[in-house]
Amino acid sequence: MYTQTPHPAPGALVGLARVSTDEQDLQLQLDALNAAGCIRIFEEKISTRKADRPGLAAALNYLRPGDTLVIWKLDRLGRSVKDLLTLADDLHEKGIGIRILTGRLSGVYSPTGEGKFFFTMMAAFAELERDIIRERTIAGVQAARAKGKQLGRPPAMTPEMVEDARHLLTAPNATVSAVAKRLGVSRATIYRYVPELTEGAESGSPAANHRPGRA
Repeated sequence: MYTQTPHPAPGALVGLARVSTDEQDLQLQLDALNAAGCIRIFEEKISTRKADRPGLAAALNYLRPGDTLVIWKLDRLGRSVKDLLTLADDLHEKGIGIRILTGRLSGVYSPTGEGKFFFTMMAAFAELERDIIRERTIAGVQAARAKGKQLGRPPAMTPEMVEDARHLLTAPNATVSAVAKRLGVSRATIYRYVPELTEGAESGSPAANHRPGRA
């Protein structure tokens, strides 16, 4: 809930600080915005993918023609070109500028003339850069799969270990605990990979009685 305070003369710097989750800390952004001379800072702990952004809405409601919205980095304002351009157009219509403190796009963008054009182009480049990174990631995954590389977390047991477990569990007086210890895995792993021999077996009880095809 934001309380409205009297607005000073036009030309004020108004900050917007945003993180995506409650676990993230706003302090770095707040320090930078205060150092930049913001007379009011609005805070958000919400993803830009959410349609409802109360901090941004409050900041836009507070801004007046001639003011400048100050953000730590461009992605604090929005992540897609569509969202950024919509906000830029809204600010332009109100005669409000944008100042970005860090990143490749740091600088002050006026709401008129070359400032608007430059902001539009930079927002498009930012989206293009994300698309390129995403395409490179997909290409890397496909290349790794083509070479037969295992992606993600490696399996707890190799096919050879599974065969060894099956062999050991059919031995007289074999127990799940003993087999797990010998193979260097947990009992839960044995139960997961060799369920047909361990179903109903308890630690310390013979597993040989739980053989394939037996009730």
